[in-house]
Amino acid sequence: MVENVIWPAYLDAEMSRSEGRRVPADLAVPEPTVDEIASAVQQVGYDAVIEREKTYPREYEPRGRVLVKDADDATKSDLLGAVAAYVSALRE
Repeated sequence: MVENVIWPAYLDAEMSRSEGRRVPADLAVPEPTVDEIASAVQQVGYDAVIEREKTYPREYEPRGRVLVKDADDATKSDLLGAVAAYVSALRE
């Protein structure tokens, strides 16, 4: 069982790659929330668990993280790209 972790910093348009962003700038969104990420993960077809009290190691304020369950069939970069596309679609 593979369990991927998605931190909001991975999708944050206001962060640089060296600060932790993992998707291209055109897919990134400003200040994504764990709720948006979790609903996007469910749209992609995986189960999501929100852990709100967690803090990304490169940040000081806790924004939480999303655990993606049973994502055996997708690479992490593919998963992040699909989730980022759904988060930006949810905001429109």
